[in-house]
Amino acid sequence: MKKTEQRNPNSMHIDKMSALEIAKCMNNEDKTVAFAVEKALPEIAQTIEAVVDSFNKGGRLLLIGAGTSGRLGIIDATECPPTYGEPPEKVVGIMAGGRDAVFKASENGEDMGSMGVEDIKSENICEKDTLIGISVAGNAMYVKEALVYAKSVGAKTVALTCNEDAHIAKVADIAIITDTGAEVVTGSTRLKAGTAHKLVLNTITTGSMIMTGHVIENHMVNMKPTNIKLKERAARIISDIAGIELEKAREEVATGSSIRDILAKYGK
Repeated sequence: MKKTEQRNPNSMHIDKMSALEIAKCMNNEDKTVAFAVEKALPEIAQTIEAVVDSFNKGGRLLLIGAGTSGRLGIIDATECPPTYGEPPEKVVGIMAGGRDAVFKASENGEDMGSMGVEDIKSENICEKDTLIGISVAGNAMYVKEALVYAKSVGAKTVALTCNEDAHIAKVADIAIITDTGAEVVTGSTRLKAGTAHKLVLNTITTGSMIMTGHVIENHMVNMKPTNIKLKERAARIISDIAGIELEKAREEVATGSSIRDILAKYGK
């Protein structure tokens, strides 16, 4: 039995706990997640390097999964354009069951390997791209067959799972395994497992964007200031990096110029 499907001895009587006891039990389990991710840092770093290589070749990062795993990939892909100014085609989230499955569960989609292949083919995956297949148990045929096809066309492949004996780990070039163990509610892998995978995806996309020049110091300099909050953030970024007064930076942002162009005006 997969570790993520086993019963957790720390929550055997969670149905008898008070609200505070439930919260404490879950919090104690959540504290272990970062350590599980820490053990996978070498493979996470390898993945960042692979994604950077894809970007430098004009390729893309594709994230594919079913259920919670697919939704996590879509979240990460969706957040890259506003944060780093990249087109939505650069980081692509693909989910079993398509758009409808984002909002309504389609659990049988993970068993359809041919659908995974078709979804990847429809994205015209090629040797320039990196594909990350996300599956907590690691046996979702939708993800496995997508990885196999991607590898056959020369794309770099990465398996993100929580189980060492995962099928997807055996077919990918890189295997990221975050061993989060049993959940407080048996088999509910949207909990610790999902949290671990969100942390991993955050690190991969952020790391690859940093290494391809989207961050100066620790500021996101290709961000698009499209609302009041982001315009103020852009002004602070310009003020910090260019060393000018905040009010002057606000005036620069009001011209509609990009952060990059404004920084260039000040020799940054």
